[in-house]
Amino acid sequence: MSLVPTQARVERAAAPEVAIPAVVGADLTVPVLGGGSREYANLDHAASAPCLAAVRQAVDQLLPFYASVHRGAGYASQVCTAVYEQARQALRAFVGARRGDAVVVTRNTTDSLNLLARAVPSGTSVVLFDTEHHAALLPWRGPNVHRIATPAAVDAALAELDRALRACPVGPRLVVVTGASNVTGEVWPVARVAEVARRHGARVALDAAQLAPHRPIDMRELDVDYVALSGHKLYAPFGAGALVGRADWLQAANPYLAGGGATSQVTDLGDRLGVAWARVPERHEAGSPNVVGAHALAVAVDELGRNWAGVVHHERALTARLRAGLATVPGLTELSLFGPDHDRVGVVSFTVAGHDAGLLAAALSAEHGIGVRDGAFCAHVATTRLLRRAGAGEKRALRASLGLGTTAEHVDRLVAALRALVSTGPAGEYQLRDGRWAPVADDRPLPASLLGR
Repeated sequence: MSLVPTQARVERAAAPEVAIPAVVGADLTVPVLGGGSREYANLDHAASAPCLAAVRQAVDQLLPFYASVHRGAGYASQVCTAVYEQARQALRAFVGARRGDAVVVTRNTTDSLNLLARAVPSGTSVVLFDTEHHAALLPWRGPNVHRIATPAAVDAALAELDRALRACPVGPRLVVVTGASNVTGEVWPVARVAEVARRHGARVALDAAQLAPHRPIDMRELDVDYVALSGHKLYAPFGAGALVGRADWLQAANPYLAGGGATSQVTDLGDRLGVAWARVPERHEAGSPNVVGAHALAVAVDELGRNWAGVVHHERALTARLRAGLATVPGLTELSLFGPDHDRVGVVSFTVAGHDAGLLAAALSAEHGIGVRDGAFCAHVATTRLLRRAGAGEKRALRASLGLGTTAEHVDRLVAALRALVSTGPAGEYQLRDGRWAPVADDRPLPASLLGR
């Protein structure tokens, strides 16, 4: 089977132009070594995506009304409260939530999954794959957590999941699964995972951080109980995320944080305080709500929901172009969980034999105006296993990730730059500083308007 789509398939996929939401910073130029500048090629969408133009406009419209939420009688407070609550409905629709599902506004996916980990009933058996990125891997602790080693095929993964669930003691069970790998971009068979989980009476929590910006999600169709996602990956980088799912465990749990907003009444009982906690979702949203972030996230998911056909087409065409181009780079090995033909979003991680990933990333930035990620991508266990499986001697990989701000020129520039770096090496001189490569003489100025205070 071919390692990447054929050139004919790439050309067919890239042929028609499609309308996609505009992003802020699409025309950003950045300085390069030796003077001059280049249009910035942002190939690091998997870490954080730029702001949608519609989101920036919506935030600008809200800011004059900025005020307290749920606490004020003033008109501006009423506006902000209505905007904040309306955001829940947008998130509910975006993930296809069921009637009665709670929508808790959080900071990000990490916050959402830590909240869920605090809310699961005592003694719950948690089963997950070690391919999860740290937000989904680390919150679960204790003897009832069962980690399944990185699978090599979908059927093998499902069989291991079935065995792990059969071995769990009697009691509540939860399966945690990623929607799309933030290392390889491969889409997990979430509905099939849920089918196995249901046979054993287990609930399913979906880490949708990497899936949500790229593909539609329907909780009912996938048959999952919880979805966690992040605004900063969904073109709404204003500090909000969400946990959407069944309300019973969340309602029975102590508040995630103690403070104002999470209470319905506090009374002085002399030697102690009497506290009546609010119901879900307010129960887990102590403190002043991030109304700007919630509104930004709601606008972003609405924009994506109206434009899924264009979004998916754009990213599939560019992903095919990227993989075809990378296949021409000498010594390059693409990392993969399930094989080269498995469905994936626009995320590709790879190594180049004999070349340090950090040095390549530094040279791509300094000399070519290209932003990529190097390292283990907050998925250290999975990345290490995949590097070993690929036979790579490197301990770190490079990751190029696409999104709405990516163009064909960005992809082609990355491929050409990699070929040049492999052939002749960096043009500049680099050294390690605090564990990261940087130009010895870096003449690229940082923006004084942001850092000149």
